[in-house]
Amino acid sequence: MKPYSESCEQNQEPILNVLVGVLADRKRVLEIGSGTGQHAVYMASHLPHLTWQTSDLAHNHAGILAWLDEAKLPNLLPPLLIDAGNPNWPLEKVDAVFSANAVHIMSWEEVTGMFEGIGRVLTDDGVLCLYGPFNFKGKFTSESNARFDQWLKSNNPESGVRDFEALDKLAEREGLRLEKDIAMPANNRSLVWRRKKT
Repeated sequence: MKPYSESCEQNQEPILNVLVGVLADRKRVLEIGSGTGQHAVYMASHLPHLTWQTSDLAHNHAGILAWLDEAKLPNLLPPLLIDAGNPNWPLEKVDAVFSANAVHIMSWEEVTGMFEGIGRVLTDDGVLCLYGPFNFKGKFTSESNARFDQWLKSNNPESGVRDFEALDKLAEREGLRLEKDIAMPANNRSLVWRRKKT
């Protein structure tokens, strides 16, 4: 049976509205943390000019494949095994990376490893788009995000809503500069960085 996420169902259209512009001139996208596979199917079906590469930890692959097998989209690739904390990512260069609701469930060490991995695989002029809840200047943007952070930490003390400024520092280390900060429904945001051409 396919896994299902209600939040994916609710946020996929607003995310697509951002990606239509951000990824208009891209060719190959790596999705980090494909989860159920719902976003991959939805985005790949609406952005047929892209090759959409799914990835996740091994325990999520069966669910992702269930969605992919049903969709049968020619531009949607089966999941790669990518552990954010492991430097060995099994793919060549991509010109875009997308990740939704992932950095707050990782440890900070894994978040750091994810940005280092993105730095290795992203081409010059490559784009990174992160979607999710973020803090700004160490403060929550809503009461619901504060409650969400408490819930995350009760399940895993190393997780939590991440500070934008800390993420931006990691991005800067990899030659990425913030291009867009877009307010999204349910107190989420889409952050878009671009790597400058060398």
